[in-house]
Amino acid sequence: MSTTERPRILIVGGGYVGLYAAMRILKKMRYGEATVTVVDPRSYMTYLPFLPEAAGGNVAPRNLVAPLRKTLKQAEVLTGSVTGIDHARKVATIQPAAGDSYELPFEYLVVATGSVSRTFPIPGLAENGIGMKTVEEAIGLRNHVMAQLDKAESTTDPEVRRKALTFVVIGGGFAGIETVAEIEDMARDASKLYKTVSRDDMRFVVVEAANRILPEMGPDLGLWTKEKLEERNIEVYIETSMDSCVDGHVMLKNGMEMDAATIVWTAGVKPNPVLANFGLPLGPRGHVDTAPTLQVQGFDYVWSAGDNAQVPDLAAGEGAWCPPNAQHACRQAVVLGDNVISGMRGFPQKEYKHKNLGAVAGLGLHKGVAILFGKYKLKGRPAWWFHRLYHGAMVPTFNRKVRVFTDWTLAMFLKREAVGLSQMENPQLPIQEVTPPTKPVEAAEPAADKELASK
Repeated sequence: MSTTERPRILIVGGGYVGLYAAMRILKKMRYGEATVTVVDPRSYMTYLPFLPEAAGGNVAPRNLVAPLRKTLKQAEVLTGSVTGIDHARKVATIQPAAGDSYELPFEYLVVATGSVSRTFPIPGLAENGIGMKTVEEAIGLRNHVMAQLDKAESTTDPEVRRKALTFVVIGGGFAGIETVAEIEDMARDASKLYKTVSRDDMRFVVVEAANRILPEMGPDLGLWTKEKLEERNIEVYIETSMDSCVDGHVMLKNGMEMDAATIVWTAGVKPNPVLANFGLPLGPRGHVDTAPTLQVQGFDYVWSAGDNAQVPDLAAGEGAWCPPNAQHACRQAVVLGDNVISGMRGFPQKEYKHKNLGAVAGLGLHKGVAILFGKYKLKGRPAWWFHRLYHGAMVPTFNRKVRVFTDWTLAMFLKREAVGLSQMENPQLPIQEVTPPTKPVEAAEPAADKELASK
């Protein structure tokens, strides 16, 4: 970490808001005007809408992350966590990836810690559930699904096969529906390479507590999506939830039970719990309470946006809040970056007000659903093309855009790679298997005992 006499803009979090706000600040800032410091436990930003496609093998994992140090060359990037904020002294406590914690002074603060998976104390969930909030989880899910097909092919035990080929996704929002659609697509393609495993042997189940899936799309597109999934033999159960999944035995509130080796949890998100240590006003669900200018209520030197913030939705009217999605996070980050520069120079703050562009969801290769500007609805292949064009354009950095579009272009001519690398989960296993056990070290005999033995 370098030291500087310049004022420091401390950005806590390197996700959507952290990365895009830092890019905006660095672009608008005069040379030497301030030091921008970004702190995040990971050294890269993940483009979350591509996680289902990564799980389905349509986007390489390295192409959906943007390395912070390469993208923010003019900023300090610290790999670690901010564990506390002392506002009286304007000092943050940093816990680095290695070593002791230390204090870091700042003049301006951006809180962009994002969200984490919202979970419940369901028996077996911690031991058997797979989330979809990180690239590691997405690639782990892909490898896990392929490993289950390998397992089913290698056994004749019907119970083992049935459990291995049962895939349950909890949550019927964007993450859940896109994930089940992508892995079903991948598994159906992969099954053509197996002699004793076919798509008819597999069971895919979606469980949603609300009365419809994809609520952001409206009731008609949500119903259309449900019907299309069911045409692909994907079971969709609404107005129910999971009570238990101990040892992979899934028990639903509607009375249904099944054994599943794959349980994916996508039942919503919540603000990062570390916010409780930052001394900021929080809303009823733990979000940082912000003004329309994205300034935290009661603080003229602190801004927040994205999934961890409670931002008034001026376009929707009084009492409405911006939903936690990538579209808002990316656009809020630009306004936030401009307001940090304005605050540093003593200029007025600008309010965040958006025009809704709509929503898109991919349902596997050449299948999708979209609603544009709140009124234009697309289904099937046109929606899928729009989904790819929109997210391809929004992924950060020109380098990543080229790589993603190259992946997609090659996929038009080459078949998807149906291979899982399950050994990646434990890279030490091969050397552990071939290393002989060490011999126990014999305790040295006391000198007195040696003298008696010689006599």
